[in-house]
Amino acid sequence: MSETYELHCRQCGRQLGNAPVAMCDECIAPLEVAFDLEGLRGRLTREQIAARPENLWRYRELLPIPEGASPDLPVGFTPLLAAPRLADQLGLKTLYVKNDAVCLPSLSFKDRVVAVALERARAFGLRVVGCASTGNLANAVAAQAARAGLEAWVFVPAAIEPTKLIASAIYGAHVVPISGSYDQVNRLCSLVADQFRWGLVNVNLRPYYAEGSKTVGFEVAEQLGWRLPDNIVVPMAGGALIGRIRKGFDELVAVGLVEPKPVKFFGAQASGCSPISSAVKQGLKFPEPQKPSTICHSLAIGNPADGHQAVEVIRSSGGWAEDVSDEEILAGMELLAKTEGVFTETAGAVVVGVAKKLIAQGRIRPEETTVLAITGNGLKTTEALSGRLQFLPAVEPRLAAFEALLARVGVPLTTR
Repeated sequence: MSETYELHCRQCGRQLGNAPVAMCDECIAPLEVAFDLEGLRGRLTREQIAARPENLWRYRELLPIPEGASPDLPVGFTPLLAAPRLADQLGLKTLYVKNDAVCLPSLSFKDRVVAVALERARAFGLRVVGCASTGNLANAVAAQAARAGLEAWVFVPAAIEPTKLIASAIYGAHVVPISGSYDQVNRLCSLVADQFRWGLVNVNLRPYYAEGSKTVGFEVAEQLGWRLPDNIVVPMAGGALIGRIRKGFDELVAVGLVEPKPVKFFGAQASGCSPISSAVKQGLKFPEPQKPSTICHSLAIGNPADGHQAVEVIRSSGGWAEDVSDEEILAGMELLAKTEGVFTETAGAVVVGVAKKLIAQGRIRPEETTVLAITGNGLKTTEALSGRLQFLPAVEPRLAAFEALLARVGVPLTTR
């Protein structure tokens, strides 16, 4: 496979080949990967893709991986679950859950972006990798760096969930807690990337890293029978995911794999950190920075790097953005678990809660096909549920003791 892609500047259009850089040195705008889509039209078929292993590498022609690369980690191709019981609760007819809570190897969609970024890191000859993270990205970098034999340094806010710290350290990564917000962590990592020859996946490797997010869109379309949904609800932290899903849909249309169709993009944030949602509601082009205060640490980015692009994607698609309180987040975790058996972390619960609001507002209509992007596993954020769930008392291992328990909790005789 030849490299039919290169970096270009979103603002001035300058082409820069391929290198570990994220910003145009002339206009200081973000760089992104551009593909020769016209050259792929008619040469990449549904049949070819279907014959390949069920992971994100099945779309390799549309990913910025090096010529001759043969990655073997089975990342992606997570289930697209029909969600009829949740749909009934929300008042919808056709609802799907894209369940990256079971993505390999570290149980979040961040495994996708890291898989692509590390392929480029190795091609650039980088032996040390890392990231600025609110938790999930650190887990993904640590796990995949261990498998690739790379040294990893991950920088995180000191206040993130202990589970996410453990889930990075277990792989042998150097975990650096920072006394400050994610935005402060990110600024430090920008300095580190300038000083050291390291591949920080969401800093100097960001254009390649972001392309991994497109595979959520590729998979949704394929799993719907090579068609696009009417609506997709996406959690927003830095804002890259919603824009790259849009890019993924557009690329599938451009190469002839799906028919063009309007898709409304809806962004979901926590009310305690909602710069993009607030910008959409206020009619702003650029989000205004906020100081995070929410239990949803994985979305707590007060100054989102791709916020402007996320706003543009939402508005141009006819979508909207909403946010939900901490209490609504906890309720969303329970609702998804109790209706569809999916245990999501707080970010996925934000999506559920926002979808409920959007439906009540009439922005998502019952007859439309809607997809909820669930991006991480609930085992990562069990602390959020502390004291919320009720447990039965311990009983002696005797039938009489169990029957006494049934009587105490008021279980009717007819159900025994």
